[in-house]
Amino acid sequence: MQLGFHYLRANRATNHGFDPYDRRRLAHALRRAPDVRTYRRLQAVLLVAQGWPVREVARSTGTRPWAVYTWVRRYLRTHRPDALHDAARSGRPQTAPRITATRIVRALRRDPLRLGYNTTGWTVALLAQHLSQKYRCAISERTLRRRLRCLGLRWKRPRYAYATKDPHRAQKKERLFAA
Repeated sequence: MQLGFHYLRANRATNHGFDPYDRRRLAHALRRAPDVRTYRRLQAVLLVAQGWPVREVARSTGTRPWAVYTWVRRYLRTHRPDALHDAARSGRPQTAPRITATRIVRALRRDPLRLGYNTTGWTVALLAQHLSQKYRCAISERTLRRRLRCLGLRWKRPRYAYATKDPHRAQKKERLFAA
């Protein structure tokens, strides 16, 4: 059933096409909303179902009236709250697709000194430069940081640690406790 724009300008929620179970259905879905965008849509449709004027609903949810009308129309087609979820989208194509997660981890495990670099630890800039040269595919530092974060890797500065304990450590501790 195609709902016209004039049909949605009704005074009462029942005139919009809501049935008695819609409020309960929407309130239940609102408690389980997976993200903020879906929550806002469910909240707007619920308020219209409760009898609020569309302009007031738009003002209170921070949206435009035409958006509220669209969400109400989408919900009323099926009377299912999941009709208000975001549709699947492909998104932006990945930059540097040849530099995979496996290749990043493999490069991190290698010692940069043995690869000819004048350092003993990787920096984001150095790793990005190395991966770009090796796989002939440019990757920015920002992209590399984002990918490292997605892999669950955290970047920390190396801390200096003594290779062996001080041989006179016990004697020094005795002096501290004796004083």
